[in-house]
Amino acid sequence: MTASAGDFVTPGTPVEIPDGTEAGNGLTESREGFVAVVHGRLVMGDGGISVDSSRLPINSPEVGDIVIGEVNRLNENVAEIRILHVESREGGHRSLPAMKLFADIHVSEVVDRFTPSPGDAMRMRDIVRAKIIKSDPILKASTKGNSKLGVLSALCTQCGEDLVASDEKVDFNVKCNNCDYSAYRVLSDGFGHGHEIRSKKSELNRSGERWSPEAEAGLGHDGARPYLSPLADFRRGANHEMPASAKATRGGRGGGRGGRGGGRGGQGGPRREMHKAVCTLCGCDTQVPFEPTPGKPIRCRDCMDKVKDGRASKEELAKERETMNEMRAKAQATMGTKLFVGRLSYDTTEDELVEAFSALGKVKSVQVAMDRDSGRSKGFAFVTFSNREEGLAAAKKMNGAEMGGRKIVVEESKPSGGGRKGGERRGRGDRNRSKR
Repeated sequence: MTASAGDFVTPGTPVEIPDGTEAGNGLTESREGFVAVVHGRLVMGDGGISVDSSRLPINSPEVGDIVIGEVNRLNENVAEIRILHVESREGGHRSLPAMKLFADIHVSEVVDRFTPSPGDAMRMRDIVRAKIIKSDPILKASTKGNSKLGVLSALCTQCGEDLVASDEKVDFNVKCNNCDYSAYRVLSDGFGHGHEIRSKKSELNRSGERWSPEAEAGLGHDGARPYLSPLADFRRGANHEMPASAKATRGGRGGGRGGRGGGRGGQGGPRREMHKAVCTLCGCDTQVPFEPTPGKPIRCRDCMDKVKDGRASKEELAKERETMNEMRAKAQATMGTKLFVGRLSYDTTEDELVEAFSALGKVKSVQVAMDRDSGRSKGFAFVTFSNREEGLAAAKKMNGAEMGGRKIVVEESKPSGGGRKGGERRGRGDRNRSKR
């Protein structure tokens, strides 16, 4: 069958060329006549006939696009949505490239109020409207900043019925008419219908407000609900045990309202140990969840926000650097130093190393690196001196010295230096004191 103007053609389709008409783009002449070499629609124009092979652009979300997605995964800091539709562009219902199927919503981009976990404002299988805020290397989206953004549809996590908006309890803005379930969602003005923005359901989000005491008690503080967040898993209910698989990935820390031994006050996993410190920027007392390192910046919450927002002056930052340099200098004067000792004979023992290095200062420990399979020495060791100056002097003197019939290499160990299998031998001084 020969195609004519208006028909859709594929490569090899015979095409009828009317008298007085020329063959244009996408056509070629063969022994049997003209045929199409590309797929598209035959169009007439400028006295010729050609194949219009134009196609819709790739349906790939870009920054600024509004998308509809389904919450696919909830982690401690990120909610992952599977993009179903690019609402802001024509043809947005078409399939997406494999690398653009999912977008991450960070907890800070969920709702404009303090939220410990993204699961405190959305749940698995919720349908949300979000805005793409970053496209490379992965898509990142946000559900805050516009009343049209947020959850459009949600199911009850206890019975599976559709949830409806509710203003009966503060910070419990959705409820189930089939059971007694109520919770919080970051609601869009389109919640319950989606395409029509007539209501102001987003006002129930209470953006910028403090949580009510009842809602505060159910938030996912300390990353307590990374695997499903409060009530995120269907048919589990408000109180349940964390699955063994989730415990393994969290190092035994509980999750859900029933995790951590029953909520914030439970006796489940241990809470982080806080360490006293002094803010290097303003000098006030603060606490941090890690052991402070001398010479590293330690800032209170106010100063962290100040630096992050760019409000810290050049003078304040310069003074902080001076403070850190002083702290680093004092720490180096009192802390010990670890030396790397290489090219050792495989028969050299820790006792021999203690004897050789103790003559140059107080040796804190000696570690000979051992092969796990054979149990033999790897030919290198680490010697730690209690005093940094003594250690550096020992490294200078012992580097190139002969030991066990070989010239050894001694230098200060880098922070990323390896270890060994086996225990540590104390220096001669420490052993003598233990004997007393």
